[in-house]
Amino acid sequence: MVRPKKHLGQHFLTDPSIAGRIVDALAPAPGDSVLEIGPGTGVLTAHLMKKDIDLWLAEIDPESVAYLKETWPGLRDRFIGQDFLKLDLSENMSGPFHLIGNFPYNISSQIFFRVLEHRHRIPSVVCMIQKEVADRITSPAGSKEYGILSVLLQAYFHIERLFTVKPGSFFPPPRVHSGVIRLTRNHVKELSCDEKLFFRVVKTVFNQRRKMIRNSIKTILLHLDSDFTLLSLRPEQLDVSGFIELTHWVESQLNTNIKDKL
Repeated sequence: MVRPKKHLGQHFLTDPSIAGRIVDALAPAPGDSVLEIGPGTGVLTAHLMKKDIDLWLAEIDPESVAYLKETWPGLRDRFIGQDFLKLDLSENMSGPFHLIGNFPYNISSQIFFRVLEHRHRIPSVVCMIQKEVADRITSPAGSKEYGILSVLLQAYFHIERLFTVKPGSFFPPPRVHSGVIRLTRNHVKELSCDEKLFFRVVKTVFNQRRKMIRNSIKTILLHLDSDFTLLSLRPEQLDVSGFIELTHWVESQLNTNIKDKL
């Protein structure tokens, strides 16, 4: 059996019924590519293997890889033995692919930023993460949990909170509850504003979330003298459309400043 390693943030799910519910929440078409992140002891893998899918597994724990290869010899050529955060997904996954996994708590936010990088190739994600992070991602504008990942993920994905999992369903039990969520790519191919600037604006204002946007946006716009309505709000008050509107305004101000200097 695989020993859980603290430095990898491993908490192995031990309840097969919960594993079945997680896998059933992912609904790939027959033959679709699915990448499981951190299969660990294979509790999700066992259910995934019953599906008509092109299954791949990203795992950096050699002990886990050895155990899974011994348990399921048919998976021997299906392992990507690299850190998902450093993985060249264009090289390892040639086309669109779904993501699934019990994401390590300590890197779950970083995994979602990688999902955003490859959003045009990822039609859906089903994952178990720390409940606090699940609350943050699924929170609407106006809530105290609402933040950077809430806005960025909600811009490109329809997000559903599926169910909560208690610590006793894991070995070793974590100190917190876990949440299972599903992300389904929405119809937005690209935003109507400059997407790189959109990301920058969202990150900038939430890094000083207690300030009005007028004050936090000054790191992008040094000379700010405007009565634009959104500037008097705080970042958690803006939904995705509000941030798109703000980004359009920032872009217009930047273009005006450039023209003034010419």
